[in-house]
Amino acid sequence: MLRGFYTAASGMMANQRMQETLSNNLSNAYTPGFKSDQGTMRAFPELLIQQMGQTSVPTSNGGLNLPTQKQIGSLHTGVYMQETVPKFSQGDLRETGIETDLALLNGNLPDENGFLFFNVQNEAGELRYTRNGNFTVDGQGFLTTNQGYYVLDDAGNPIQTGGMEFDVSDNGTVNVNGANIPLGISYTPNSFDLVKGGNGLYAPGENAVPLVDARLGQGINFNIQQGFVERSNVDPAQAMTEMMNTYRSFELNQRVLKAYDQSMQKTVTEIARLG
Repeated sequence: MLRGFYTAASGMMANQRMQETLSNNLSNAYTPGFKSDQGTMRAFPELLIQQMGQTSVPTSNGGLNLPTQKQIGSLHTGVYMQETVPKFSQGDLRETGIETDLALLNGNLPDENGFLFFNVQNEAGELRYTRNGNFTVDGQGFLTTNQGYYVLDDAGNPIQTGGMEFDVSDNGTVNVNGANIPLGISYTPNSFDLVKGGNGLYAPGENAVPLVDARLGQGINFNIQQGFVERSNVDPAQAMTEMMNTYRSFELNQRVLKAYDQSMQKTVTEIARLG
């Protein structure tokens, strides 16, 4: 009976984590470039239940007791949420008419799980990657994200625009006073190697394949649309449906836990009466 408590409780905890993931997706449904997270459930190892006994075998000496085993079946020990995996897919475009907004469109990519990102520099000066092209220009004339992270060129340097008015070609070249500055666009052959951080930034995970300059990779095509931003790839209707299903599953585990509690209370009460 105690194992039943643990099984139901593990289901409730897994549902709670899944609900938090879905809530985060829904709250970022209108965040430009946001990639929804998908939770993966995994079962704990099952236990094999066997009945152990003995059987008597007649012998010339009067009999022999031999041990016997009979397989009854397996016992589930609960589930847990193993990890959350970002869903890398192209979001729809929204026209803003703001020249600092840039949308990165995937073209033909040589790898099934390949994906493209803008290069930015976080507050620690480290190279990071993002799909959020809702950019702006800071007081010093540098192109930055809304969080103030520098947008980098293909050489890893911050891009100086000198103001809000500049042109960006389809191939990602920023034209500032006659100077052409290529935007830093990186490509990863396996997007699942990246680890999601805060503010829409991604970093290479442990043992990840290094990202490469998208312009130098063979068979990599992309397009930049100025005055557009990429929408989040969250489907609000689907997220709401999954949240309702997760909540119902949480309630079912809660009822099972309550039934075990009532059975335990009844058992303790009756044992006390017999004593």
